[in-house]
Amino acid sequence: MMTTIEAPRSPYARTPRRGVNWEKAGWVYMRVSGVILVVLILGHLFVNMVLGEGVKGIDFAFVAGKWASPFWQVWDVTMLWLALIHGANGMRTIVNDYATTRGMRGTLKTLIGVSAVSLIILGTLVATTFDPCPQVPADQLNLLPSFCPPQ
Repeated sequence: MMTTIEAPRSPYARTPRRGVNWEKAGWVYMRVSGVILVVLILGHLFVNMVLGEGVKGIDFAFVAGKWASPFWQVWDVTMLWLALIHGANGMRTIVNDYATTRGMRGTLKTLIGVSAVSLIILGTLVATTFDPCPQVPADQLNLLPSFCPPQ
């Protein structure tokens, strides 16, 4: 008995181009970033959950103390960048596989790209400009965390 396997559904023809093979680069990125993300995430969870008091110990003061160190800012921003690009690349692959029209593919990939870039920019700004003790008017001093020096 002979079994015939049908050709895979191909919604559009991809023309080979000279230069960089972006599909291969995306494939390699997913593997490399996945391994790095495992290390970053396990380190993040170990420091936050095991070394400290667990979930109950994570509060504003914990984050402020952690982000006072440039090491942890770089660690968290690296994790953010790798995870968002990794996820956006995975979504791009799914769109390429399942979107049937060229316009739909373009629209979805544009939305994925805009979302990923927006979140990367916002997350990076939050992590790098975070100040737990900002200058506030005298009538709002009670809103500051208890560890902030008096102004």
